[in-house]
Amino acid sequence: MASAKIATLLIRTIAKPISSQIKRQAKECVVLNTLCSRHERFRNFCVSLAQLMYRTEVRLRTGILGEPPKHPTQQHIRPLSETKAIDSGANALAEGFLFSVAAGLILGESYRSSRNETKRRDGVDDRLGVLEGRVGELEREVVRVREKGRNEGKDDTSQNKNS
Repeated sequence: MASAKIATLLIRTIAKPISSQIKRQAKECVVLNTLCSRHERFRNFCVSLAQLMYRTEVRLRTGILGEPPKHPTQQHIRPLSETKAIDSGANALAEGFLFSVAAGLILGESYRSSRNETKRRDGVDDRLGVLEGRVGELEREVVRVREKGRNEGKDDTSQNKNS
């Protein structure tokens, strides 16, 4: 059990630098002001994710909260700048990664504890079955001894009558 807790802590500790690496790789090409083919798809995914999140946030603010749009004459939501979009998308991916790791660890711990509980319950059921069998044997033995005692009592009575 302690080793599982230590492993969980180790995984969470390792996940944080990986999350930072995700952010760094997404921002890498923007800092260099070049379009790296190595990170292009990843960066585009970050930008798309950030733009989607931004549009959703603006729609929710205006629709649900009743906040007026920044530009009432403009129906179209202006997209974020590429730098802001990459920052936002990289942060969302990094946080999503950390959340996924934490959720996976929680699910794993839950599965492990339920499996241990099932094993314990099965052991208790097995011991209970053995005890029930033993009680049944003892009940049969008690009945046999009582019958034997009654039969011996009858034999003693019949011998006294014959004497």
